[in-house]
Amino acid sequence: MTAPRLSTAAQSDRKPTAIDETHLGRMTLGDRRLEQEVLELFLRQTTIMLDRIVGADPPLAAAAAHTLKGSARGIGAWRVARAAELLEQAAGGDSEGNGPGATARDLEEATVELKAASLEASAAIAARLTLLSKFGRER
Repeated sequence: MTAPRLSTAAQSDRKPTAIDETHLGRMTLGDRRLEQEVLELFLRQTTIMLDRIVGADPPLAAAAAHTLKGSARGIGAWRVARAAELLEQAAGGDSEGNGPGATARDLEEATVELKAASLEASAAIAARLTLLSKFGRER
């Protein structure tokens, strides 16, 4: 096996993280204060969007899921982004504008997955914010 293949093999053995730190670093240009601010905003927005989604009519749930999907992609919370996209599709139909084909059970399952993904991301963000806070104090 050549060196590049070893590198690829090692990467594929890693468990995916809730937040893609490499992506987040690129999006915040390596600025730790900006990273902290963006993560704090994401936490607040996640709470707001989940509150809007739970028990909402499908069009409102789809709109909130769409917003959350974009924010999650911005910080590298890929599981949240995928779950939000599934909920958006279930609640609002497909990307061609066709009506929803999902049942109430589909919507509930998509919501449960989004909540679980968001909880996982929130825990990872809380840990990251703790590290960033310690890093800032040590300067």
